[in-house]
Amino acid sequence: MGFDKEASSSSQRLRPPAPTENTPLIGDPKPLSSQGKTFANVFIAIVGAGVLGLPYSFKRTGWLMSLLTLLLVAFLTHHCMMLLVYTRRKLESSNGCTKIPSFGDLGFAVCGTVGRLVVDVLIILAQAGFCVGYLIFIGNTMAHLLNAPTATDLTPEILGLAPKSFYIWGCFPFQLGLNSIATLTHLAPLSIFADVIDLGAMGVVMVEDVMVMAAKRPEVKAFGDLSLFFYGLGVAVYSFEGVGMVLPLETETKDKDKFGRILGWTMTFISLMYGSFGALGYFAFGEETKDMITANYGAGVISTLVKLGLVVNLFFTLPIMMHPVYEIMERRFWSGRYCLWLRWVLVLAVSLVALLVPNFADFMSLVGSGVCCALGFVLPTLFHLMVFKGEMGWRQWSSDVSILVLGLVLALSGTWSALQEIFSVKV
Repeated sequence: MGFDKEASSSSQRLRPPAPTENTPLIGDPKPLSSQGKTFANVFIAIVGAGVLGLPYSFKRTGWLMSLLTLLLVAFLTHHCMMLLVYTRRKLESSNGCTKIPSFGDLGFAVCGTVGRLVVDVLIILAQAGFCVGYLIFIGNTMAHLLNAPTATDLTPEILGLAPKSFYIWGCFPFQLGLNSIATLTHLAPLSIFADVIDLGAMGVVMVEDVMVMAAKRPEVKAFGDLSLFFYGLGVAVYSFEGVGMVLPLETETKDKDKFGRILGWTMTFISLMYGSFGALGYFAFGEETKDMITANYGAGVISTLVKLGLVVNLFFTLPIMMHPVYEIMERRFWSGRYCLWLRWVLVLAVSLVALLVPNFADFMSLVGSGVCCALGFVLPTLFHLMVFKGEMGWRQWSSDVSILVLGLVLALSGTWSALQEIFSVKV
């Protein structure tokens, strides 16, 4: 509708233009997040269940190699997140007032419909896949803590349901309410609460690790077999999930000039926390370190507190991790507007997948390695190369190409490894 149409009827003036593929994921103005809220949302978007497997990764690859790998992945993840932010700012400044609030919108601005489709599919697979994993972990953990099989009852049930199914359905009505919250800013108090619970649980584990380490002093190694380097790299990449959240988070940050600094400090804090958690767990148990560090504590109070802490953390993390999925689905099926029933359908779908998939570990490995590497390394560098190709020097070009190749290698090798596990292929 142009300025020459001022004489049109009021109904015509008030009618919004029909949404197209170019319609950005933005609606009414939303309240913006302070630096503290942004820190909390970034923290909870990145930290997930993968942290419990870090001590085992330290055992396999060696504590020093694992520390260096964690720092490398943290640096690359922060770098690629900021590449997405810089690419968006460049395009927005070039296109005037056009807003690019999401990863999918950025894909469309750079590569058209194909770019948006690829980003949308990968984000849905990654974010929804993590949330399915969260529900499975919550269901299995609660069933193990409260309804473990006994000598007299090998297959316990609750109201005719398996304990895992009962607890997943028990989460369902509460998740409907949490996932009805429209903006990340309004989820910030829950983020902070979940962060406190998560930090408390991890702190308890690390204190216990120090006590066990002082008593046992097991033998540890600084470097493992170099053939396991890509294994450790894959675990580290999986641990730093959340690249799909960076543009929505930056969109809702009040002081956008300081977003890079906030993201950097958050990544530094998480890296130190991950490194301490992984190293202390390995130093405490050495070669006896199990794939989930809580298993080393048996069924005692420490293990129970940690598992409950992580359950609470993942319970409140789920709506935050689903936020990019809602943005994509609401744009494609509801003209970019908030749609309550669509969100509830997606929560139901995620819950049903969590109920129907008995062993999610291999699928999570497939999604985590292939999808996360493509989203975290390949697409950010590819988009940056395409937008800044006429302005960057050879150092920036070499950096982007190197990270892109690394991402492709990790995605392909990780996907092949996961498929071998799924189909039991022996090479």
